[in-house]
Amino acid sequence: MMPPNAAAQGQMPGARGPMPPRGPVSPMGAPMPPGMRPPPRSGPRAPHMPWWQRDGVISRLLAVAGVAVTLIGVVMLLVLAAQAGFFGPVPRVVAGAVFSVALVAAGMRVFGRVGGRVGGIALAATGIAGAYLDVVAVTAIYHWLHPVIGFAVAFGVAAVGVAVAMRWQSQPLAVLVVVGAAVLSPILTTELALLAFLIVLQFACVPVQLVRDWPYLHVVRTLPAALATFLFVAGAILGGPAAGERPLLLLAAVAVALVGLVGTIVVVRRKPTDLTASLMFALATVPMLVVPGMYEAERPIAATIAGLYAAVLLAVAATTLIPKVTAVAKIPGHTALVAAVAGSIALLETCVSLTDPRTLPTAWFLVALAFLGVAGQRRSGVTAGIGAAFATLGAFAFLNAAGPDILASQHRSEANLGISTVIGAVLALAVVAVAVWCARKLPSLQNTAELQWIAASIAGLYSVTAATVSIGVATGADDGFLIGHSAATILWMAGATAALFYGLRNIGKATAVAKLALGSGLLVTAAALAKLFLFDLATLGGLLRVAAFLAVGVLLLVVGTRYARAFAEAGANSRETGETPKP
Repeated sequence: MMPPNAAAQGQMPGARGPMPPRGPVSPMGAPMPPGMRPPPRSGPRAPHMPWWQRDGVISRLLAVAGVAVTLIGVVMLLVLAAQAGFFGPVPRVVAGAVFSVALVAAGMRVFGRVGGRVGGIALAATGIAGAYLDVVAVTAIYHWLHPVIGFAVAFGVAAVGVAVAMRWQSQPLAVLVVVGAAVLSPILTTELALLAFLIVLQFACVPVQLVRDWPYLHVVRTLPAALATFLFVAGAILGGPAAGERPLLLLAAVAVALVGLVGTIVVVRRKPTDLTASLMFALATVPMLVVPGMYEAERPIAATIAGLYAAVLLAVAATTLIPKVTAVAKIPGHTALVAAVAGSIALLETCVSLTDPRTLPTAWFLVALAFLGVAGQRRSGVTAGIGAAFATLGAFAFLNAAGPDILASQHRSEANLGISTVIGAVLALAVVAVAVWCARKLPSLQNTAELQWIAASIAGLYSVTAATVSIGVATGADDGFLIGHSAATILWMAGATAALFYGLRNIGKATAVAKLALGSGLLVTAAALAKLFLFDLATLGGLLRVAAFLAVGVLLLVVGTRYARAFAEAGANSRETGETPKP
């Protein structure tokens, strides 16, 4: 049997001594409570290693430095030696070619040895980039090759570099070749041929994206061509291009944009989450968006260029709005977003090129209607945002053509208003209506109904005023301005009456909608009365003033009567049901 005090002493039968307590113990020997137990000790920390001692860091840095220094030496051989009169053109070119071939051969030999991957990549990259620079010099400096032949040879050299990089599965090799050739080519030439050589590099790397996920290569192949083309086009806009330069710059911008689009679609179809591809697509669109500026004096040409580019980009963006096309195209949302934004900018340029300050609001309102209509149909927030942006631009342009100061002055209205402002005002009303309908279709905007109606009421009132005053002025009548303002006041009150009647008719069916309509109607009523007493009373004269006051007064009597009857009926119904009537 167990001794009486065995359990108290932590002993088991047959044990020679007390059982050790479970868990950590205090200095007095008693077990520690769980909340007071010390944290477990972690293992020994690995000693911190400086970056320069890590495996491969120094070798890679030395390799990159060697590539840079050697390529600079090749450029000095091709350019500086010529300036100093050393050697002749043939020895310089031959020496550069032989040196490049030797470097590539050495790189292939070193790559196959143990630990020779870094050195082999550096040697091969230097040789291939040096050969590319040699072709640039032969074509652009010495003119031994026709430009077309020179570009073809350069493409062959770049293709060899890409092929070697794919065979060795080395993104650094491809990056070093492209960076070395792109950075040092401007030292050899600053003529338009430079753009062609940079576009050749951009195009030669596209096949890599079919089988390799190399984002850094995508960046270095796009950035030099897009940046150089943009600088050339910007210089042509600021300084005025020569007679034959504009078509060549246009061709270069088209090539950069086309290669950027194709390369991006190739990447994102295989890897939909690649944001780098979409960012490079955005970069490649910049030169093409700037090109219309070269044709500022020839606006139809600028509008044609911008319009065609807008059509292409918006077609790419629209692939995500049609499910069947989306399944075939496989273009992700971020790429479609870039295409939509860039296409909208091109469409903006088209509108500016085709219109003048008076007709510009009409163009932008038409575009806004199209985008908002598609957004409401497809419930697309991005499309709605673009439509809202065009509507905002159209509103500012319309205020510039028919601002409050113009509508308030008869002399300025007769000088500035006409058929174009009538069309603009009517389209503004249409935009307001479609925007409210679109907002009701979007889940993210369904909780902003009050704000929507307030904004729509203000915009609608102003559009109605601009339309009636513009119609009055456009008729050519002596009192057209005054007739327009009188009609505007009456239409304001008519709209308020319609909103109040709608709210009163539905007050028992849909309380939220009814309250919103009643609130809007009362707000417009107050605005109509303010206009009647603050503007019309001082501006209108004779029968026009009488007509405005009589029409507004009669509508107020009708609305007041209907308002009182509606709430009296609501009170009677509530007494029958025992509920408290709600105002």
